[in-house]
Amino acid sequence: MKREWTVRALWAGVSALLLVGVAQAAPIQLFNGHDLEGWEVFLAEPGVTRDQVWSVRNGVLLGRGEPLGFLHTTRKFTSFELVVEWRWEPGSEPGNSGVLMRINGTPTPIPRAIEAQLKSGDAGDLYGFHTMKIDGPADRTSRTKGHAALGDFVAVRKIEGNEKSPGEWNVYQIRLDGPNLRVKVNGKLVNEAHDCDVVAGTIGLQSEGGRIEFRRVELTPLD
Repeated sequence: MKREWTVRALWAGVSALLLVGVAQAAPIQLFNGHDLEGWEVFLAEPGVTRDQVWSVRNGVLLGRGEPLGFLHTTRKFTSFELVVEWRWEPGSEPGNSGVLMRINGTPTPIPRAIEAQLKSGDAGDLYGFHTMKIDGPADRTSRTKGHAALGDFVAVRKIEGNEKSPGEWNVYQIRLDGPNLRVKVNGKLVNEAHDCDVVAGTIGLQSEGGRIEFRRVELTPLD
């Protein structure tokens, strides 16, 4: 009987530690509001520096959109909840950008990754570039082979849009948990995908032709 109680006590202690570990999972501020600590850049034009494309002012991260490429974290993540607040720079023409997840493989201006689209009017569309797996309902999913910049890629179109007018702040809530992906724009579920490649990779923000601002990039690990 004594041994049985000892085993029970041991398992109770292990369970308590596991629960504490889950409870202590706290959001990570990937963008600290002050500088680009923890971020690196890959650009199509090697002679251009990170700070020529990305800058921080008044707590806001600004990407000028040229040249093509992406800013990415130095840390890798697999499963997470990601909150991104963005807007097109007031007074500028809305353009294109994206949130890249699980970036892996040989770097290219548009890398092997899953993308949550930020192109004006298309926020909520999902992509898997360079054979990165992602799938969705047949009526909203398309596959393209041999694209010059994107390789073999899959697109899962959004259910419906929910963006605000250009120049206003939007909120992306992205949950990438193992093979499953759900995205909300301004609180509304706009897309879901499944069968995503489960690999560790960095988080990226695209430089793709539009002057875009970010004021929050917050990640909560799920694994």
